[in-house]
Amino acid sequence: MPTVSGQTINPSAADPLDLVEAIVESHEWPFDRSEGELVVSVSGNWCDYHLCFSVLPEINALHVTCAPDLRVAQNRYGEIYELLGRMNERLVLGHFDLWSEDGVPLFRLSQFMPNHSERCLLVAEHLIEIALTECERFYPALQFLLWGGMTPADALDGALLETQGTA
Repeated sequence: MPTVSGQTINPSAADPLDLVEAIVESHEWPFDRSEGELVVSVSGNWCDYHLCFSVLPEINALHVTCAPDLRVAQNRYGEIYELLGRMNERLVLGHFDLWSEDGVPLFRLSQFMPNHSERCLLVAEHLIEIALTECERFYPALQFLLWGGMTPADALDGALLETQGTA
């Protein structure tokens, strides 16, 4: 049987949300589970992130959204959409979007789930890692735009600046 952080997971529980819940519990992240949805709070380097997992049974897929603890004023939507478009050009998997009703930028990713539960567990772990990694990588660009007064292009360039050498 597969394990998550030393805990044995029952792979016969083929419900992907059960597997996500086991992963979340192994990290001791606070979560809330309701019918067909699991919501998790995770502290990152820049802010707290809110992950939401749901299953799309008609296509056997797991959908994850990851939203930083951040809101965008409606008068800034044009700038944020430009920045999100530029951020999406740098992604291989998933995409950034804006939940326009609340002004919340978020990362979205869906993945078909294999029928074999051990693979399903691995897929769920990777989805969590990808969502958190991409949000951490691009969060500074959102800050530079919203609070630093930078243009979308400068905000992204500043956030993805790679330093070389040592001081």
